[in-house]
Amino acid sequence: MAGKLTAGSGILLVTANVGSLFEDLDNLQKTWLREFYQTVQSHKPHFIAVHCQEVGGKNYDASMSRVDCFVKELLSSDAMKEYSRARVYLDENYKSQEHFTALGSCYFLHESLKNIHQFDFKAKKFKKVVGKEIYSDTLESTPMLEKEKFPQDYFPECKWSRKGFIRTRWALADCAFDLVNIHLFHDASNILAREKSPSVYSGMRQKALGFVLDRITDQRFEKVPYFVFGDFNFRLDTRQVIESLCSTATMQTVRVGDTNEVEKLIFRESENDREVVLQLEKKLFNYINQDVFRENNGTLFLQFDSELSCFKERLHELEISFPPSYPYSEDSSQGKQYMDTRCPAWCDRVLMSATAKDLVLKPENEEKYLVYDNIGPNVCMGDHKPVYLSFRLTAGAVVPKGGEDLCLKRLCDKNQELDTNTHTNTHTEDPIQTVQPC
Repeated sequence: MAGKLTAGSGILLVTANVGSLFEDLDNLQKTWLREFYQTVQSHKPHFIAVHCQEVGGKNYDASMSRVDCFVKELLSSDAMKEYSRARVYLDENYKSQEHFTALGSCYFLHESLKNIHQFDFKAKKFKKVVGKEIYSDTLESTPMLEKEKFPQDYFPECKWSRKGFIRTRWALADCAFDLVNIHLFHDASNILAREKSPSVYSGMRQKALGFVLDRITDQRFEKVPYFVFGDFNFRLDTRQVIESLCSTATMQTVRVGDTNEVEKLIFRESENDREVVLQLEKKLFNYINQDVFRENNGTLFLQFDSELSCFKERLHELEISFPPSYPYSEDSSQGKQYMDTRCPAWCDRVLMSATAKDLVLKPENEEKYLVYDNIGPNVCMGDHKPVYLSFRLTAGAVVPKGGEDLCLKRLCDKNQELDTNTHTNTHTEDPIQTVQPC
């Protein structure tokens, strides 16, 4: 295993939209877990954060029961036996329309990691992490996190959205940081997304993301570096992509007879026997040559990935060198194939504040320890490929004056005392405690 804190603690941040997983647990779970375990084994992190979206699947009322089996497999597997402490937060209460987000945040701590604390937002102090605990159902009353669902008027087209965020705060040695699990709104219609540049959906996501950033940097708590990773649903600028792909094509519009609403757009080559290049419908993006999104990991299309640009002062990202993370085929034999439902895009991302980026890019963080990539590139992982960031957090990793983050002592002085009145770390044989908040 990697070295102790003095040599730098390995951090692995993973975002995974697992909606497909619970629709076909028997076929996908074994592959998904194998690829995840291989990533853990490859990077040997001390601290693992896995942010899941669409926990329980799209038909959550029927498949939510499968979540417990998946989580228990993660916690009890041989591949994770050296992670003697864990915290799992699952928003499973789908009957509560005003609160349900279907988010799941899972944290695993290696047995060699000695100085790790989690923040209690109610008591405003850090507490030592001991044992393995699972929290579910009503997370609103759990003091170790903040959870919010976006207001309904943020996405009026969806009567019951499951979009929102969960925030936890951690202190590793003398460095505190926030980890935010997020799920933003999708493009409901390819036709509508093409109408203008940027699309109306881009504006909805911008509003929701701004809401989250304002919330996690407000005056209620001390500001610390933050990592925001989840399914942002960022899309390529649909109008610009189509103009690029179909520059020599002519467009045919098919309308619904009764309403005159646009039902389909067909783009044909002016020559080549007027071959159909692209067919576009509300939930259809059928392009003639899907390989262009995989060539050179799709880097040609990064020029159309612009939704993050309005947050360039508040959010940062390492260079993307993996193909668009969505929408992959859910056929277990088609690991590299995209579905023809949406234009492929980098929906799943690991973003960070400027001070968090300073922690990640410290000179002693050798390039071999710094990886931003996807998981399971050659196998079916569902319609989203999980995306991860692996890096090392060195002892004394405190940003100089003027930065957001502070040493743990200063944080504790301001947010009351550090709670160290806890027993020593448990072993992997200790029972897993399932906690139901009051």
